[in-house]
Amino acid sequence: MPSEPSHKSLRARQKAQVSLALLIASAITLGMLVLALVLIGQSFRGMENAKVTAAGAAARQLAVSVDDRLHAITAPPATALAVLSHDPLTRMRSRDERQSRLSVLADVLSSGDIVSAVYAGWGTGDFFLLRKLRPGMAGFPDAPAEARYLLQSIDRSSGTSEGKWTYYDASLSPLITLDKPAYRFDPRSRGWFTRAVNSGRTELTEPYRFFTTGETGLTLSRRGDAAGPGGATSVFGIDVTVNDLDQQLRQLRQTPGTRIAIVNADGQRLAGTGEVGPTDPVLTRALTRTIAVQGKPARFTEDGRDWYGFRESLSALAATPMSVAVAIPSDELLADVWRALARQTVIAGALALLLLVLGWVLGRRVGRPLEQLTEQVGRLSRFRFDTPVRSDSHIREARQLSVALDDMARTIHSFQGIASVLNRGQDLNQLLKDILTQLTRILGQKRGGIYLFERAERTLRLAADSHSGLPPTITPIDPALNDHDLIQQLRSTITGHPVFAILRNRRHKLVGVLAIEMELGEHTQLSDDLIHFVDEIAGSAAVAIETRELIESQQALLDGIIRLVANAIDAKSPYTGGHCERVPLLAQMILEEAEASKDGVFAGFGLSDEERAEFQLAAWLHDCGKITSPEYVVDKSVKLETLHNRIHEIRTRFEVLHRDAQIRYLEARLAGEDDATATARRQAEEARLQEDFAFVARANQGGEFMSEADQARVRALGEITWQRHFSDRLGLSGDEQGRLQDRPEPALPATEPLLADRPEHLRPWGEHRPPVTRDDPRNRWGFDMPLPEYAYNHGEIHNLTIARGTLTPEERFKINEHIVQTICMLDALPLPDRLANVPRLAGTHHERMDGKGYPCGLTGGEMSLPERIMAVADVFEALTAVDRPYKRGKTLNEALDIMAGMVRDGHIDGDVFRLFVRSGVYRRYAERFLGPGQQDPVDDALFMNPG
Repeated sequence: MPSEPSHKSLRARQKAQVSLALLIASAITLGMLVLALVLIGQSFRGMENAKVTAAGAAARQLAVSVDDRLHAITAPPATALAVLSHDPLTRMRSRDERQSRLSVLADVLSSGDIVSAVYAGWGTGDFFLLRKLRPGMAGFPDAPAEARYLLQSIDRSSGTSEGKWTYYDASLSPLITLDKPAYRFDPRSRGWFTRAVNSGRTELTEPYRFFTTGETGLTLSRRGDAAGPGGATSVFGIDVTVNDLDQQLRQLRQTPGTRIAIVNADGQRLAGTGEVGPTDPVLTRALTRTIAVQGKPARFTEDGRDWYGFRESLSALAATPMSVAVAIPSDELLADVWRALARQTVIAGALALLLLVLGWVLGRRVGRPLEQLTEQVGRLSRFRFDTPVRSDSHIREARQLSVALDDMARTIHSFQGIASVLNRGQDLNQLLKDILTQLTRILGQKRGGIYLFERAERTLRLAADSHSGLPPTITPIDPALNDHDLIQQLRSTITGHPVFAILRNRRHKLVGVLAIEMELGEHTQLSDDLIHFVDEIAGSAAVAIETRELIESQQALLDGIIRLVANAIDAKSPYTGGHCERVPLLAQMILEEAEASKDGVFAGFGLSDEERAEFQLAAWLHDCGKITSPEYVVDKSVKLETLHNRIHEIRTRFEVLHRDAQIRYLEARLAGEDDATATARRQAEEARLQEDFAFVARANQGGEFMSEADQARVRALGEITWQRHFSDRLGLSGDEQGRLQDRPEPALPATEPLLADRPEHLRPWGEHRPPVTRDDPRNRWGFDMPLPEYAYNHGEIHNLTIARGTLTPEERFKINEHIVQTICMLDALPLPDRLANVPRLAGTHHERMDGKGYPCGLTGGEMSLPERIMAVADVFEALTAVDRPYKRGKTLNEALDIMAGMVRDGHIDGDVFRLFVRSGVYRRYAERFLGPGQQDPVDDALFMNPG
């Protein structure tokens, strides 16, 4: 039956195996395919880059062509304008006078098809423009059919703005004159006028749409050389259209789908191919993607199509930033590239099929000897390590593999002995002897020894020896030495030809030394391979030694914890479980934030894994001493509570006094006293008793403060007496009888006070006096706590006059003593070195920054950061806990406000508290453990500067 699963597993592995021939063929083919894909990819990238580079160069050439065209457009009009600036028109005052120069302006208009208007403007606001009209030209519905020129003028010499339009035929004969009141063009507001007035040279505007015709063009302007009417400055201007650029741009397209446009600095289209609208989205994307990398192509997607975008600046119009934007469809630009890629893919596929066949043949030639070796190694897999492994293959690697496998089988057989020793050894001394025997046998030697390092004495002591003649001890040994220096020290002490291996545990701490005398065979030369081999084996021995020691120490710790739990069962409080579970979680949350923070005292703070585990264990055990605190003290909710609430005893005494008042009333009536007088006296006594008992009951509840007057009233009530008619020595426990044995029993009936502090209410310490004072010789922990005179004081007046809360000084000490018990109990555990700080970490969470805490009165400077974190976690949990029978859980604001006051008072650490608030740990904790009514909104800023 045991072999059946093994066969099934073997069959499962065989099903997952792959033929070597197929593997080699696949590897060769895959390699070729990968190489082909890489080469094809590189080729594609190269051709793509070449195409894109060529397109970029074409775009730059396009910019040069456009620059040349713009220069050709502006050069002739500029010459004509320079001549026109000397014309007498500058000095003429009226429209009639200026009409005498129409022939000159008409000559300028006839100098080229691109000149659309010639005009002059004066500083007085006068304007005189002659425009060339073309048949069917839009914008002039009033023009006669034979009109070839239009004179647009504005004359402000009369103080009014008079706009007139006059149409002329080809011979400049007037056809019709129209008044244009709405024509209020003012040349002084136009850029061409202001630029020319201020510069004194020919100025060129950026392309724009003309005021009257809406055509796109440029304006050349120049100031006249003579003053006009009234000394006003005159400026001549020529409008040049650039509409013919659209046709030129269409001729320069690289592909049918290419889009080209000339745009200004604002992205406005001034000219472009026919399909480009005023706001073409493709060219807009091209400009957006290339604006930061001018001259470089940008790839983008628009209208469901991939594009390459280019942008080149124009220099012909130096005063106006302009660019040529080009967008080329990716599929059109790379069409040739994709066709070449398809051809290369077909060739690569055919070559892969050829290599697949060739790889299959080579794989079969290589696979046959390996199959033979597989059969032989199969016997090794069945733990037959004495099986010889041989191969007659002509392949060198296969033959070398067979030799290596044969050596491995013999080595594994040798190591079986060591594995058996390491796995089965229980006693450390015997384990060392068995390890030494196996090591010397493997190396073919007879003598050796194992030393263990004793840290306290800084000594190597011989723990296992095989007639080696080694010294029993070697001292002094510095554990900080590295392996090389330590071996040199050992060689100076031990003679002969020993090989040494330093034994170190997982934490790289020195645990011992292995020494084997190399006196037989070829190993006497102490080769590097031999030393390395011994080191490897010795490492296994060191791990085994450490593991055994760890198991023993952990077992001792487990036993101690078990004893701790067993001793805790009888005194366990039902209200500590939640606290002891929540504080570790909260402390861990704060600790993680402290390690993550890089500010202030937390910069560079961090714990190792062992320190973190130590902190977590201390957090879980921080209140383990509370299991020795009496429940009726921990849970005391009223002042008279011990194992029960003694208010019931006092109420019974009041009942007796109430009954006495009734008896006195009846006796008075029997004696003949007036009923009204006796009744009034009885009712007054009963009312006083009711009031007095209500006062005592209120005092029993406890509170934040009890006045001196109330305390005095309690003492005054204690002077009221009542008659006891039964013996108080009957039915007592042995402990009660022992406390009354020195007091004679009073005769009955006995007069007793209503409230009293009796001697039997006092419980002396006796043999259980805790070692908490500094002068106590038993105090080896540094406790410094005031010790009450008595262990307990159950006096009724003593308890009822507690000024704050419900606890007497004796009971408060008993509660505070839990931290003393925590330290003592944890210190009694056989903790390993890595947990040595657990008692300290668990026992300092009630210390204060100002040194007024307990049990040792440490200051903040004497406490580590983890200890201060533990204190903050303990306080916040205690304030917000809802499972206490004697108080309600605070809301977040209430708890943080109290803690802020504790920071100001030097109770808890301010840095940790601010981290606690800033990191939001309190919110995450509240979401998990607090009720909805406690999770009120918190303004973190209110608590960031509590001190």
